[in-house]
Amino acid sequence: MCGIVGYIGDHQAGPVLVQSLEKLEYRGYDSAGVCTNDGQKLIVEKEKGKLKELKKATDDGKKVQGTVGIGHTRWATHGEPSKINAHPHLSSSGSFAVVHNGIIENYMELKHELSANGISFHSSTDTEVIAQLLEYHYNGDLVDTVIKIMPLLKGSYALGIMYREAPDKIIAVRKGSPLIIGIGENENYLASDVPAILDKTRKIYRLAANEIAVIKRDSITVYDTDKNVVEKSAETIEWSMDAAEKDGYEHFMLKEIMEQPKAVYNTIIERIKDGRVVLDEIHLTAEQIKSFEKINIVACGSAYHVGVVAKYIFEKILRKPVEVNVASEFKYSDPIVDEKTLTIVISQSGETADTKEAMYEAQRKGSYTIAVVNVVGSAIAVEANDVIYTLAGPEIAVATTKAYSAQLAVIYMLAIYFGDILGKINQEDYRNYVSELLALPEKIKLILNKAEDIKNTASKLFARKDVFFIGRNIDYALSLEGSLKLKEISYIHSEAYAAGELKHGTISLIEKGTLVIALTTYEDLHEKTCSNIKEVQSRGAYVLGIGCENMQLLVRSADSTILIPKTCDIMLPSLAVVPMQILAYYIARFKGCEIDTPRNLAKSVTVE
Repeated sequence: MCGIVGYIGDHQAGPVLVQSLEKLEYRGYDSAGVCTNDGQKLIVEKEKGKLKELKKATDDGKKVQGTVGIGHTRWATHGEPSKINAHPHLSSSGSFAVVHNGIIENYMELKHELSANGISFHSSTDTEVIAQLLEYHYNGDLVDTVIKIMPLLKGSYALGIMYREAPDKIIAVRKGSPLIIGIGENENYLASDVPAILDKTRKIYRLAANEIAVIKRDSITVYDTDKNVVEKSAETIEWSMDAAEKDGYEHFMLKEIMEQPKAVYNTIIERIKDGRVVLDEIHLTAEQIKSFEKINIVACGSAYHVGVVAKYIFEKILRKPVEVNVASEFKYSDPIVDEKTLTIVISQSGETADTKEAMYEAQRKGSYTIAVVNVVGSAIAVEANDVIYTLAGPEIAVATTKAYSAQLAVIYMLAIYFGDILGKINQEDYRNYVSELLALPEKIKLILNKAEDIKNTASKLFARKDVFFIGRNIDYALSLEGSLKLKEISYIHSEAYAAGELKHGTISLIEKGTLVIALTTYEDLHEKTCSNIKEVQSRGAYVLGIGCENMQLLVRSADSTILIPKTCDIMLPSLAVVPMQILAYYIARFKGCEIDTPRNLAKSVTVE
């Protein structure tokens, strides 16, 4: 997702904007730019490529004069990465400047209408349409003009707007994409994410959908689309700046892998009291829980993979049918959900556009929704019927690790909590589940202590061109995440398959030297998966097996192995995912890839 920053105060805005954009580099981008108002004109500087190009062109922002400004890092959607397509974008006369996160779905229609009225366009972006609309419809009042054009824009957006004749203000608008306002002393800030301004202020407002903010040096006024003033409550960011820094690690991803014991511990510890799972934050009654005939899970990417794991766990323990849906498909499939369906919505950011739309669709059909998110006050968290926060802390790397593990921990707690209410767990199993849940952080540490050994394994495998992950049951669910983690940061072609499906077509792709990563932590199906290992080896594959410490058959069957501590079946994914994360990290490092900001990817996808 693109990054937005803004500043208004007594200092020169250029250096502040550049410093803030640096804090958002983790989001992925292909160009960057800033705009300031020097009291007479809007000054725009932008460059294709990394932020260092903009820093060089502007002497770290010092060349652009003015104490008010907006900045942007762009992830290309409409129009190739180029200086012309980079933000900020100006209107024809140079009176309006806009930075934009999101997508305007009807921009071509709007562009044709404006062109028919004599307005010329310079870029290929959807964003320039917004700047031109503002100028075309300007009626002497900035807020009135913004309110007028909002219904014309179909899609998702967060906007930072400057007007040449109003050097004392920035306008911020949100519909879909996240936007926050930082509160300072005689200065205020605008940003799309907290790290951009965390070293400047800890007090923020989070704009809600369809809110418009007028940001001045000494005031912030928020309006709704009827121009009523909205009273906002300031939020204080509790996590430290250190949490958003690398803390001596080469990459954020490695730091966040190493933070997983803490992330899991923080997520579970306050929710286990006197040996019981206590979920005080949800309002579902026992009667409601018993009334649900089906569980529906919607999510994207790694969060979807958590959902696939959850399906196996919930069906095993709760004995209720579970459907896991890719969120981007859910809304458009006329899903069969109703008031007898519980929908669990999983999103790290709480702003994932497809997941948010899927949640709305489930709610429209009468389904009760529980959100599992990491960001307090995010749109999904606010608009779900209930929310359970993962307490992973800020996750900066694009490829999720600790948020995935924290989401798994919430799934385990929900399974235990619901299972107890439904009478599906006897007390011996209940005590065992809670005991193993509490033991997870220390067992994850044991695996992290093997990082050097896994690094050594990666050094022998990083040149492979194709990789297949195989597993059965919960191991198959986990293999989906292992495959995604490898492909998204190393760019190696990777696929995950249910091991039993190999002979139904996939085995034709196995040839001499193909790397197969076989997950076989689930003991009930261990022998069957080891038979699949022999099948692919007979076709020339090299097999890396991931299993539990007591699995000697795996050690004898695979070419090399990574062994994890034993835990109860439902919690095996929390341990087995860790070596796959480490392996993916080191394979990408040996290949020289940009690990924290892999090409074409964004941390939070806030457009459909």
